[in-house]
Amino acid sequence: MFGFGIMFYIALAVVFLLFMTFKILREYERGVVFLLGRFYKVKGPGLIIIIPGIQKMVRVDLRLIVMDVPTQDVISKDNVSVKVNAVIYFRVVDPERAIIQVANYFEATSQLAQTTLRSVLGQHELDEMLSERDKLNHDIQAILDENTDSWGIKVANVEIKHVDIDESMIRAIAKQAEAERTRRAKVIHAEGEKQAAVALVEAAATLSKEPNAMQLRYMQTLTDIAGDKSSTIVFPLPMDLIEPLMKRIKGG
Repeated sequence: MFGFGIMFYIALAVVFLLFMTFKILREYERGVVFLLGRFYKVKGPGLIIIIPGIQKMVRVDLRLIVMDVPTQDVISKDNVSVKVNAVIYFRVVDPERAIIQVANYFEATSQLAQTTLRSVLGQHELDEMLSERDKLNHDIQAILDENTDSWGIKVANVEIKHVDIDESMIRAIAKQAEAERTRRAKVIHAEGEKQAAVALVEAAATLSKEPNAMQLRYMQTLTDIAGDKSSTIVFPLPMDLIEPLMKRIKGG
């Protein structure tokens, strides 16, 4: 019985050593191997061998990571308080630096994303936050990618999800938009009046040069009035219209 117990413990130790020696890494995983505490190499995917007690391996996932940035309180350039949250897409491109250069690359990227989001949006006005999201997304992504490059991290994309505004500010924005529409309507109306006045001045100048044109215009106006439903029409008769007739009478 004593010998059987020893054999059992020896077999258990061998199984444990085999378990610690052989590691299987999936296609999207890499193993950062340390030899006596010093970096040795990056292994994987597939079956790799680790010497227990001498070598140690840290698994690194190379798949795209989707990280939700918590809601941040941001003061815009025009002193408007808003709440903004975003989502970041990044992946590990250098497992060695991701493990050696930073203690926890996921937490470090999350904290950097939060501070960068507040910093970038704080340099813009509220209108820009609402209308120029693509530009802001690109600016944040470029800053994050530059700062995480030394960690072996590649930030692929940044998307601002929500920009929440206080209700009182929403009403103020609605009033501002209404005032802007009223202003544009008045400007368009004034521009139309200006163009009409210029056209009338040009028409008057043309008619003053040609008396016959004035008479034709007068007759056309009479024709237009005659087309109305009124049965009686009273209109003045210009003297220059009957002046040729008066001259003929006097001559006769």
